[in-house]
Amino acid sequence: MRILLVEDEARLAENLAAAFREAAGFAVDVALNGMDGLAFAERGTYDLIVLDLMLPGMSGVNVLRAIRGRGDDTPVLILTAIAEAGSVIRLLNDGADDYLAKPFDLGELMARSKALVRRGKGVSHPVLRMGEIEVNTLEQTVTRAHEKIQLSPTEFRILEYFMHRPRVVISKQKLLEHLYDFNWEHHSNVIEVHISNLRRKLGDSQESIVLETLRGRGYRLLPAQALQ
Repeated sequence: MRILLVEDEARLAENLAAAFREAAGFAVDVALNGMDGLAFAERGTYDLIVLDLMLPGMSGVNVLRAIRGRGDDTPVLILTAIAEAGSVIRLLNDGADDYLAKPFDLGELMARSKALVRRGKGVSHPVLRMGEIEVNTLEQTVTRAHEKIQLSPTEFRILEYFMHRPRVVISKQKLLEHLYDFNWEHHSNVIEVHISNLRRKLGDSQESIVLETLRGRGYRLLPAQALQ
């Protein structure tokens, strides 16, 4: 999954981005002020936006209002030092999905972020299933008929992305945008390599799910019976 982190404290932003990448497997774009944060949100596609309130240039509240004003329904988690009931109510009325008061527990931030991503995809339970394949998005594990399959972090993220979007055709460009931040070189065969490795590791599961290549269009994940 891909998130946008808008936080003006550079050290905190760096630590949070590292935690999201290493502990949760997210691709992360970081903005250190409100104007840059809004620019990222307008030109990127995200599964979650983590937004500080006290930002230079443009406040977090105004960034939130601008995001919602253009019809963007990406889940937004607010980080705030203000936890009064009235302020929280105003945030929620402005379109925030959740908030955490500073200082916060990193584990709680990870858990709430993952829950918002699942909710944004219409998934209430952390375990995604298709055929014999189960993907546990909390434990970041994959099983086939209850036997664990060892995937690399990127392979897991690709499979999770497809499991959230069964039967949807997903282009190589869209996969790259969600797996990597804006510093990634988009002209690479890395996706083909990961897809090939993923198919090989899923092995016998191809009898229950199929990761199909559509020439010139991209890929889609289907239950095997859909091709029969």
